[in-house]
Amino acid sequence: MKPQAKSHVAVVTGASSGIGKEAARALAGRGWKVIGLGRNSERCAEAEAEIRAQSDLGVQVNMIQADLSLMSDTTRAVKEIEKLTDRVNVLLNNAGGLTSERRITPEGNETTFASNHLGHFLLTTRLLPLLQAAVADSPPGATRIVNVSSSGHESCDGLDWNDLQMKDDFNSGNAYCRAKLANILFARQLAKRLAADGIVAHSMHPGVVSSNFANHGDEAMQRYIGTLEDVSQCPEVAADTLIWLATAEEPGKSSGQYFYQRKNIPPSPAAQDDAAAERLWRESEKLIEQFLARVALG
Repeated sequence: MKPQAKSHVAVVTGASSGIGKEAARALAGRGWKVIGLGRNSERCAEAEAEIRAQSDLGVQVNMIQADLSLMSDTTRAVKEIEKLTDRVNVLLNNAGGLTSERRITPEGNETTFASNHLGHFLLTTRLLPLLQAAVADSPPGATRIVNVSSSGHESCDGLDWNDLQMKDDFNSGNAYCRAKLANILFARQLAKRLAADGIVAHSMHPGVVSSNFANHGDEAMQRYIGTLEDVSQCPEVAADTLIWLATAEEPGKSSGQYFYQRKNIPPSPAAQDDAAAERLWRESEKLIEQFLARVALG
């Protein structure tokens, strides 16, 4: 008897709402096993039930409640993912957000930086063994990591290495734009480091999405988003490029690129700075090591 083919496995952050939920729904509809992460437990339960109801019987959909601004939550989520699967074909780092004022997590990180970048850095690096396991029985270029960024990254000209998390000079919009720059730099460095493993990494801009996203920002951010209502898209439309990057053949032929509306476009000059990408990786590792050291001390 011919052995049954293994189903594809996707991990999707921010899967309880918005474009993350639409990506999770689309992948489950194609027969993928989907493991979603979401910050709110009630929304997670609702999304899981909804996606299961709309997918074929037998499709596995599991939602994990986890706040990626907390490294402790992220570490727990990795352990739960490891219990659910022995491989990950695609990791969609989609979760993000912003705050109207400076907020420091109980672990000492600024919330915007932690939820948009640092949590995904920890999640991704800890899931690399499962991604590498998927490479072994997948076509070349089929194992992928996609970081959801934003055109907002174009509004900053680089990261401040003396205040990487903007703890001393916080501004809601600037903090978000710098975090989105970090998403692209992280994808570029992943592409470089994982090329030999056969893992593809890209970043993308979903466009302006109709949601309550801006409600969490300061007044300036809310006013700016309000000016974009005419070009905003529903989550189903905005998720198209994310789903395409996860499943189409073309994105698997390159790595380290930045996409918008299924097109490879150049990000800002700051987002093409490979020295900055390398340093961001090192600085992120230091922050994770500090967290692990505190955990070890109890």
